[in-house]
Amino acid sequence: MKTISYERALHRLAAYCSKGEKCISDIRKKMVQWELSENDQNKILDRLQEENFLDEQRYVKAFGHDKSLYSKWGPYKIKYELKKRNIPDSLIRDALSEIDTNKNSEQLFLLLSHKRKTVKGKNDYEVKQKLIRFAAGRGYSIEDIENALSKIISS
Repeated sequence: MKTISYERALHRLAAYCSKGEKCISDIRKKMVQWELSENDQNKILDRLQEENFLDEQRYVKAFGHDKSLYSKWGPYKIKYELKKRNIPDSLIRDALSEIDTNKNSEQLFLLLSHKRKTVKGKNDYEVKQKLIRFAAGRGYSIEDIENALSKIISS
């Protein structure tokens, strides 16, 4: 990719941040692609943060909320994805604390209930294992999965 000027990069990144919440690692990836110097990258990040285009805390809250509500992700997957984006642990804890555990359990129950209708297996054990792997891949704890499955099996 070709190198672009500091001013053009700043304007592009401000527009990029205006479209939705972004984190610092998202912005850094763009700047590395554009082959901006380390000094210019730091100046752009400072400027975007000063003008409130970029706010890690706001990003983390939005990310956690959206992934939980719309993508039906559990807390472990949300935490993993935020760590991949180099988000500080304190901000991750804040984001996870805002997720309603009762709503999360209800969401897992509905997710597994719907998935149960499409899962095929030779016996109940195999079906249960497939459901556990599915829910674990979505980032839910084994305890929550077992609780949800016990409700599904008993009903």
